[in-house]
Amino acid sequence: MLETYFVKPQTVDRVQASWIGPEIERYVVWLAEQSYSVRTVLRRVPLLVAFGEFARLRGVQAVGDLPTQIDAFVANWVEHRGARHRGVARQEVAKEIRGSIEHMLGVVVPDYEATGRRHHDEPFAQVLPGFFQYLVSERGLRPASVRSYRHHLRRFEAYLIRLGVGEIDDLSPTVLSAFVAERSGSGLAKTTVREACGVLRVFLRYARRAGPFTSDLAKAVEWPQVYRLSTIPRSISWAAVGHVLGTVDRRTPWGKRDYAILLLLVTYGLRAREAAVLTLEDIDWRHERLAIPERKAGHSTAFPLSTSVGVALVDYLQHGRPQTTERHVFFRAMAPLRPIGTAAISGCARRYLLKAGIDVPRPGSHTLRHSAVQRLVDADFSLKTIGDFVGHRSAASTEIYAKVAVESLREVALGDGEEVLG
Repeated sequence: MLETYFVKPQTVDRVQASWIGPEIERYVVWLAEQSYSVRTVLRRVPLLVAFGEFARLRGVQAVGDLPTQIDAFVANWVEHRGARHRGVARQEVAKEIRGSIEHMLGVVVPDYEATGRRHHDEPFAQVLPGFFQYLVSERGLRPASVRSYRHHLRRFEAYLIRLGVGEIDDLSPTVLSAFVAERSGSGLAKTTVREACGVLRVFLRYARRAGPFTSDLAKAVEWPQVYRLSTIPRSISWAAVGHVLGTVDRRTPWGKRDYAILLLLVTYGLRAREAAVLTLEDIDWRHERLAIPERKAGHSTAFPLSTSVGVALVDYLQHGRPQTTERHVFFRAMAPLRPIGTAAISGCARRYLLKAGIDVPRPGSHTLRHSAVQRLVDADFSLKTIGDFVGHRSAASTEIYAKVAVESLREVALGDGEEVLG
């Protein structure tokens, strides 16, 4: 495999002569399998050879002992080869060197865990080890909901550590109120704070049932009042949607992917997660149908495959999607080769909304979803039909789109309001 990247036989011989040569070659094979660029291989291999020699001179003889030499090697490298760098640039050099070495060790050393990629333990795992199993087995929560619990409880656990609350028995209404107040003042939406309070209440009720508490502290968690229909959806006009789509450079593989993603979001009102989990089996080319097998409400939906979406998908699948046996539709544009995630879908929408200069609160995939729904409302479809189309669990989720005539209000704001109101 080394001969694929290095033209000179002497270079290949030098790499293979290193005492960690087999590990370096195994790492290069893995990089190739994950579609890393030639530039990445050429940049990392000499660094890894130097790291192996540095460790050998310091008495290391086993690959499993290499992690003990990372700090010293990085410091030495930055001191002698990064002298021209200062401040932040110096830190970036150290970060890149460390990252390359840890990346290789993560491939060739069993059970090695890089410092920047630690997997967090479950929050409060020592205190209430059965809580997350309870969420799944007794409450029947979906994986996405369990992740939400994990997210909010990690914030709560970190807050208690920062506050110096060592034992969960030391919790008090004052501490709980202070945590809610801090979350409320951190710029989060009221709905997010309310969600965090709900998670905290469930956690505290379980803690009382499991034994740590004698009183019901869940009652001390007061959440912010959120009124139904108190806001309007953050949709954009259909002309603005066209402007967003026009900013995508469809000449590149990732541009073809992003264009197909944006069309799916705005045509069918898909959530980011629904677009991320699409597989090739969900596209029925023969019958021109697109299946969304697992929606938030727990049901599935099948849409007619629109011509524009179909053309965009074909363009991506033929000229942009990497060659892989994986069945997901959308993949990362850069190595390692893996399906794109939910956050990346939302980030894609956010990037093009900002690129198009669209001013909207919290730009992301839901902006395009809201725009799809608003277009159906403006076309006088019933709320029941719209709710079924976008996968709303209840009609109440759709009602917010009926509270205002968005397009008419835009005309009032931008032009002669008397004509509209008359």
